[in-house]
Amino acid sequence: MFKKVLIANRGEIAVRIIRACRELGLETVAVFSEADRNALHVRYADEAYLLGPAPSRESYLRADKILDIAKKSGADAIHPGYGFLAEREDFAAKCADLDIAFIGPKPSSIAAMGDKGKARATVIKAGVPVVPGTEDVGNMTDDDLLRIAPTVGFPLLIKATAGGGGKGMREVRSLEEMPTLLQSARREAESAFGDGNVYLEKLVEGARHIEFQIIADSHGNVIHLGERECSIQRRHQKLVEEAPSPFLDEALREKMGSVAVKAAQSVDYVNAGTIEFLVDKDSNFFFLEMNTRLQVEHPITEMTTGIDIVAEQLRIARGRQLSYTQDQVKFKGHAIECRVNAEDPFNNFIPSTGRITHSILPTGPGVRVDTGVYPGFEITPYYDPMIAKLIVWGETRAQAILRMRRALEEYRIVGVRTNIPFHQTLMDSHRFMAGQFDTRFVEERFSMETASEVDAAQAEIAAILATLVAHDATEHAAQIVRGNERDTSNWKWVGRWERMHR
Repeated sequence: MFKKVLIANRGEIAVRIIRACRELGLETVAVFSEADRNALHVRYADEAYLLGPAPSRESYLRADKILDIAKKSGADAIHPGYGFLAEREDFAAKCADLDIAFIGPKPSSIAAMGDKGKARATVIKAGVPVVPGTEDVGNMTDDDLLRIAPTVGFPLLIKATAGGGGKGMREVRSLEEMPTLLQSARREAESAFGDGNVYLEKLVEGARHIEFQIIADSHGNVIHLGERECSIQRRHQKLVEEAPSPFLDEALREKMGSVAVKAAQSVDYVNAGTIEFLVDKDSNFFFLEMNTRLQVEHPITEMTTGIDIVAEQLRIARGRQLSYTQDQVKFKGHAIECRVNAEDPFNNFIPSTGRITHSILPTGPGVRVDTGVYPGFEITPYYDPMIAKLIVWGETRAQAILRMRRALEEYRIVGVRTNIPFHQTLMDSHRFMAGQFDTRFVEERFSMETASEVDAAQAEIAAILATLVAHDATEHAAQIVRGNERDTSNWKWVGRWERMHR
């Protein structure tokens, strides 16, 4: 039974985990790089320790340093969040060797499902349908992949076997362009996950990306918490998620949920995880991969089920049974999440860096903002550009869309460019409102041109407001308020003078 948790992550997810720990009476330990010295998670934690320089490979990917800090601080548990070390079975194994609870799945499950190639082989044995691709679970050379590619068929995807989030992924349309893309994918995967191994997968065109949240305890109980629609993507990076999916009917939902639970049981899974599927136009679904960690978009499932997934992770890691059975999981309403990133949607989504000078968060019924930044915080080029996750809930999908429109209108961030205009345009899209989209919708059938004039006007207004705020702050800083030379106000002195000369 652990009492102190080290959060081996940064940003909004670190803040989210710290809050869950506080509610359960657990002490928290934060780690940070030099670039994150003033980060919100550092301020919120009970203790904080410096990892090293800003680059991930010298800080958040240094398992040895994190384990040393855990021993030094007396932390008896580690929550990896998502990304970085979250899906590294060697890290989970080292935690076990040091008698530190790893708040996540067992190393064997991470090895079986965290490696995408091995995951495919595992679920195939369990009878789960998969997207056609390379079935070899070992490390394959570029020559091996180039030889196999024609049998998989073009177009195809090169995907990193470790991690997720679109990192180390490249779309290939022909054999001629494949060598260059292989090298590019390997470099990105090595940088993001410390593992440059990749595999091939057939690109299912016109498909929807739908994932099921599963959660399991060490007593053999496995349940799913419904699905999330994740088809609004750009370059395989999710931008908007919603629950439930507007595409699934109840029969398909029940069938896919059962398969998700079966896939988790095939590797004796424990803790929270996500089974991801591709669903084609004819409602045929294929196993895509399993994320053996907490997902970025977990809040929308929390909003529609009322279940605190992070709290459940902590309870399961402490040896307790699930708080719910499958029959007790009830779904209510509709939730949407928009990832607010520091990037310019009018300039090919180029990342935007700088210091946030002003921020107003939306509030009100059914609105939640998960963030790790504040006015004065600097957005650096070293990490993911996500500033916050804006989540809304409504009784219906239509109400959730209207509520998201209102929340996006209220959201104000000055100092860096954000993709809020993209989200506003998307919420006004007739295709999105009708649920008529797939994973290629943003890249092939969506345009920001209609919002460009509005954004230009808003940018000008924001610049004027920022200038006025800066000027006002300067004036206040330069102003020296001296005490009155008399013992009372000038008005009283005038009154006294008039009475004396009557």
